[in-house]
Amino acid sequence: MRNTHFGVGIGLVVGALALQIPVAAAADDSGLDIRSRSGSPGSTVTVSTTACGEDVTYGKGESEVAGAFHLFEGASKGVLTGKFTVPEGTLPDTDTVTVKCPPRIKMTDTYDLSAPRPDGAVEAGFGDAQGSTGQLALGGALVAAAAAGWMVRARHRSNGARG
Repeated sequence: MRNTHFGVGIGLVVGALALQIPVAAAADDSGLDIRSRSGSPGSTVTVSTTACGEDVTYGKGESEVAGAFHLFEGASKGVLTGKFTVPEGTLPDTDTVTVKCPPRIKMTDTYDLSAPRPDGAVEAGFGDAQGSTGQLALGGALVAAAAAGWMVRARHRSNGARG
C-alpha cells in the first residue's frame, strides 16, 4: 500500500514535468534574443537574431514602448543586432518587440519590464537635525527611563530570589 502511494506520487511529478517540455521548447521559437540588464526605465535593451540569414546586413525593429530601432550586422556574420532605451516613466509590464528583415521575415517576442530601482539616499525620519533639540532630549529621557525601569526590575528580582 505504501509503495503504491509512492509510485503514484512519482508518476504525478513525472507527468507534470513532461507537460512542461513543450512550453519550454515553444518559449525559444521566436528567433529573437532580447537581453536587458534590468528591463526598467532608462535601461538599454539589446535585440539580436540569426533568423534573417547570413546575407542580410540590415533589419528594422519596433518596441511597443520605445518605438522604432535598426538592426545592423554584428561582430559575426549573419547576426543582426540593435539597441533601444526603455523610456523613463514606463510602468512595469511586458514589452513586445517585432523585427522585420528581407525577404519578408517577421519575428515577434516579449520581455518583462520591471520597476525602476531606487537611486540615491533613502529619505526617512523627521528631516534635518537642525532645531530638533527638544526631540533629542525627549528621546534621551525615554531611553534613560527604560534603563532605570530595567534596573529596578532586575534589583527587585534579585532581592526576591534571596528571601
